Amino acid sequence: MKLLIKIFLITVCLAFVGCASVPNFLSNPFGDEDPNAPVELVDIQEEVEIRREWSVNVGNGQGDNYTEITPTVDGGYVFAASEDGIVLGVNSLNGDVVWRQELEVSITGGVGAGDGIVMVGTQDAEIIVLGQTDGKIIWRSRVSSEVLSQPQTNGDIVVAQTVDGKLAALDRENGLQRWTYETTLPTLTLRGSSSPVITTEGNVIAGFSNGVLVSVAAEDGVWGWEERVAVPEGEYEIERVIDIDGDLLLDGSRILASSYQGNIMAFDILSGRIVWGMEASSYHGLDQGFGNIYYSDDKSHLVAVRDNSNDIVWQNENLEYRSITAPKTITNYVAVADFEGYLHLVSQIDGRIVGRTRIDNDGVRANIINDDGRLIVFGNSGTLTALSLQ
Repeated sequence: MKLLIKIFLITVCLAFVGCASVPNFLSNPFGDEDPNAPVELVDIQEEVEIRREWSVNVGNGQGDNYTEITPTVDGGYVFAASEDGIVLGVNSLNGDVVWRQELEVSITGGVGAGDGIVMVGTQDAEIIVLGQTDGKIIWRSRVSSEVLSQPQTNGDIVVAQTVDGKLAALDRENGLQRWTYETTLPTLTLRGSSSPVITTEGNVIAGFSNGVLVSVAAEDGVWGWEERVAVPEGEYEIERVIDIDGDLLLDGSRILASSYQGNIMAFDILSGRIVWGMEASSYHGLDQGFGNIYYSDDKSHLVAVRDNSNDIVWQNENLEYRSITAPKTITNYVAVADFEGYLHLVSQIDGRIVGRTRIDNDGVRANIINDDGRLIVFGNSGTLTALSLQ
């Protein structure tokens, strides 16, 4: 589960018997029955055929370190990486492996792509940049700590977020450090971080484990604005965890963020002014469609909210506590995957599950990708699959 909080959290939580907001795997450590046990799947009326177009294997997939390495698509290719250091460039149409690179490192963050390069982050605090056409290493550069999310580039800098609460900007050409932005982290955090976003207006926007969204200038890292997505509440530290771990959603002049035990908020990207918000608890990214904002909450309920309002359009609880991924919209559906490796298609209209297939018996944690009307799903064991909908 994504709620794998740093090791010392277990000791802290067990000391506080009265904890109210406890992650699933800690909520009933000694009970015979888990009140948050994943629900069993029930039969559905399938209304859409999910067809497997191609499938390739990428190393050991997510490995044993609870990584969440998400592939990316750029220029007609899928770029994927495994925890044991394998990086692939794959033709997105037919699944042919164009190149394979063995980095002999533990990859924990990635994959980012753009401007002819592929970017990954490592457990040993490195950013490694490869060429998109051949997979050859262009440069590798040290950052302050482990990277758990996708580095990004605008063609001038490569920017990555590290687990010690920093943003590092490296020169696109040679990997030399251009600037660093640092924030203060709380005592307890979830294991993970959102990926920074580089806007066309020249800003880097990032969400941190302290529930704060920050905008800085891409050129020099100068602070632009800072706003809270959530405020810590509760008597115990575990109740005050408010990480922004889900990837941010850029929507025109707005940027949307979600936080655990906090809110979903939309901000003006230039001023940081709050445009819209509502209470919600999610450590996943967001998506939108049919005038709705979609999110997976901390109970694995999939929720559709009417944009710019607090109106719940529908809420699907049929996947409760199945550790579903962030939602991804495709045509008339919302796609999510779960801890048993099932991909579910949910109607954007009424929230019914209308399609299902199993991708990977080891489960799926990585975000699903919509590649021009096809889904790209990366299973925990390393199975990278392209799917079409009929």
